[in-house]
Amino acid sequence: MSLLPVASLLVCLCLVERSHGDGGLQRSMEELHARLAVSLYRTLAEGEGRADLIVSPASISAALALLQLGARGSTLAQLEGTLGYNVNDALVQGFLLHSQGDLSNSSQGARLQQTCTLFVQSGVQLLADFTQRAAFWANASVVRANFSRPNHTRSRQERPGHSHGESGALQSGSSSGELSGSGEAQAEALWWGHRPQMVLVNTVNFRGVWQKQFLFTNTQNLPFTLSDGTAVKVAMMYQATEVRFGQFRTASHQRYTVLELPFLGRSLSLQVVLPSERKTPLASLEAQLSARQLASWGAGLRRTRMDVFLPRFKMQNKFNLRSVLPAVGISDAFNPSAADFSGMSVEEGLYVSGAFHEVSIEVTEDGTKAAASTAMVLLKRSRAPVFKADRPFLFLLRQIKTGSVLFMGRVMNPA
Repeated sequence: MSLLPVASLLVCLCLVERSHGDGGLQRSMEELHARLAVSLYRTLAEGEGRADLIVSPASISAALALLQLGARGSTLAQLEGTLGYNVNDALVQGFLLHSQGDLSNSSQGARLQQTCTLFVQSGVQLLADFTQRAAFWANASVVRANFSRPNHTRSRQERPGHSHGESGALQSGSSSGELSGSGEAQAEALWWGHRPQMVLVNTVNFRGVWQKQFLFTNTQNLPFTLSDGTAVKVAMMYQATEVRFGQFRTASHQRYTVLELPFLGRSLSLQVVLPSERKTPLASLEAQLSARQLASWGAGLRRTRMDVFLPRFKMQNKFNLRSVLPAVGISDAFNPSAADFSGMSVEEGLYVSGAFHEVSIEVTEDGTKAAASTAMVLLKRSRAPVFKADRPFLFLLRQIKTGSVLFMGRVMNPA
């Protein structure tokens, strides 16, 4: 069975040594995760203009939660304020462990894997309590590295004979085949100049098959209207199928629709969000997006049979989150004079010098890279309602049971 390589991503947090000179579980973890997802997305969207965009709130929050284990003082307070919970709390840890267990269970046609690896400079001593808790909570492995000699570091990591944790983490970090290369080189160029003491890498890989796959023979070259009004021809997938669908209004009464397409096993789904009026710009919907709206979709979607048109799309984004995380409330971690990670290592003065996020997505009929269309196919239209994503739209890849947002983005130009 073909697999759909929907998304894979990389989050790196680089800690360097600086020169000397009661939170708990709130009522709904779903709302907390949605709040962070919307905050991250809106902050990134403001800086990306009209470009395609994708981000993984799940990966970023997992990396920040792991940092919480070693943070203290105001650094911990800011991480807690942004996430909305303290991972040191036993109830929170229990909830997150359960959620991660649900996500890591591969079903018939879907596999979601999340790993954490700490690359630690040789000679830097981590606190035993931190490493034990990191291994328990996030299954994090520790890899010794020599950041002063990057070429030597890479050869050590790739040589066989190291621990299972080291090789496993490295393989998972590059299993998609899309994250090595320019992204890695970009991160290295920044890291080596700062003489890092530790690098935290969090990866999330997802592969899934649609509950009902699109047929290649039904894909047509159809117009897609860009935000400036011009039209481009794109490969538009089509199927008549039963979906969950709903119509909603923003606070300013702008109407929009949400379509949910499940993956095989029905534990994960892709939600497509489209303004109802063709003249309504996607930016106006983005500006009014809120965690409460995301939460309302679950109860507001109804099963219905529809003609679904969805373009193939593929994109990749790379971000330095150092300018993004302060905007959502995390600043002390990046301040050499304010950061407090004394619960992580006996080394004095660790702070986060850079936070790197790389993510990609590809949505196709059944997961294989499609060749160029060789024929136009005329479809017999049914009398069912039509959902046609032929203009800019938002998308969210979510866990159906918890509503957790794994990936969130927008398609402005699938061509």
